[in-house]
Amino acid sequence: MDAQNLLGIPETRLPAEPDVLDDLSNLPDDLAANEAIVEKHPTSSLAWAEAAESAHRKGMRLVAYAYARVGYHRGLDALRKAGWRGQGPVPWSHEPNRGVLRCFWLLRRAAEDIGEAGEVERLDALLRDADPTAADAIAAESEGR
Repeated sequence: MDAQNLLGIPETRLPAEPDVLDDLSNLPDDLAANEAIVEKHPTSSLAWAEAAESAHRKGMRLVAYAYARVGYHRGLDALRKAGWRGQGPVPWSHEPNRGVLRCFWLLRRAAEDIGEAGEVERLDALLRDADPTAADAIAAESEGR
């Protein structure tokens, strides 16, 4: 048990998505291409995160919000399937968790963009509870895109 996990809840570690990663590695920076990957892998938060990020770069705030919202829900489904019960660590260091955590962060950013303050606070808490390092890592990664 560490200082961040006082209840001793085991970490949730999602399974790898090699097919999604492979498809995304060959992807041009194009929203239509991202959407095709989502259609091929509709349960993947990582695919939804890429689509949300692409829409955000194009200034499509509501589309980015919608894609991040779907990825958030798909992520919650995946976490629950992996044994998560609404609390406990979801480490950013475990790469397969990154799609879900990115969707949490992207939804937070999109909610902030449209002035949904309560959602921003809730998602800040969710990210902090999942992994206190995730938000900063995702923000840095997003700025580098």
